[in-house]
Amino acid sequence: MKNLIQKSIAKREVLIEDPFIDSFRLVDGAGDQLPDVYLDQLGDNWLLSTKDGLISEELREALLSFQKTIYWKKLDQHDKQSPSLLGGQEVEDQFLVMENALRYELSFQSGYSQGIFLDQRENRQRVKEWVSSGDKILNTFAYTGPFSIAAASAGAVTTTLDLSQTYLDWAKRNMQPNGFSPEDHYFCKGDTFHWLTRFGKSGRTFEGVILDPPTFSRDQKGKPFKVEKDYHKLIKLSKSLLSQKGWILACTNCKKLPEWQFEEQILKGLGEDASNYELQSYEMPFEYSEEPYLKTYKISKRP
Repeated sequence: MKNLIQKSIAKREVLIEDPFIDSFRLVDGAGDQLPDVYLDQLGDNWLLSTKDGLISEELREALLSFQKTIYWKKLDQHDKQSPSLLGGQEVEDQFLVMENALRYELSFQSGYSQGIFLDQRENRQRVKEWVSSGDKILNTFAYTGPFSIAAASAGAVTTTLDLSQTYLDWAKRNMQPNGFSPEDHYFCKGDTFHWLTRFGKSGRTFEGVILDPPTFSRDQKGKPFKVEKDYHKLIKLSKSLLSQKGWILACTNCKKLPEWQFEEQILKGLGEDASNYELQSYEMPFEYSEEPYLKTYKISKRP
């Protein structure tokens, strides 16, 4: 077991040696011959995630032999709890991690998610590269705002949108260790569909719109949103907000939605204007070797 973990870690040597990143996946389940075992490095700490509510003694001993602070999270969509300490020193406070030279605040006491989705690392870097100074970028379903931080680092004026005030406050805190003032950016609390409609009616435009919705959610009125059926509605509303050189980053981690059906949702949202847009798809970061569940498209207006 320890040898398999060491082999998995060795595959990520290029990430481990990168001085501008300290958070990424170390073990990706069956892709690393360790089914249902997922291990992430988060700064100086490790986070183990398993689909089983139990950890084998062999796995426990193998992990503890690395003498790291390790937290354990049970992958359970119906019982989402904060990770528990498996070994090492307890991390009671928030802590900072680095990705592409940017800092993000994480916490093991924040519930099921720790503050950043590591599988979006390369998409955040892409956003940074697509942005020009002064661009207006709308980050929907923003969570703690990592996409906003990436865009702001390239000189964008960001609008960060989320249903949770707790996450919006977290996004504001993420601005500060990167040298940005929250007062120079916009933060909107509420339902994404409501705000997209409101922005459209007011004639507000953006150079970039980021869409990374949860697979399933409900709005404030209880109306359900399902990625596999409703994503096209987000595309339709978002395209009306784009400036002449605008683009949409469209993502989903819905495992039961194959890429071709996701592309169909995008084309349905673009409607009769589809031929006026160019679609570019992207793969997941290389360390996610088990299953390419994250689908990513850049939707750009043709010149």
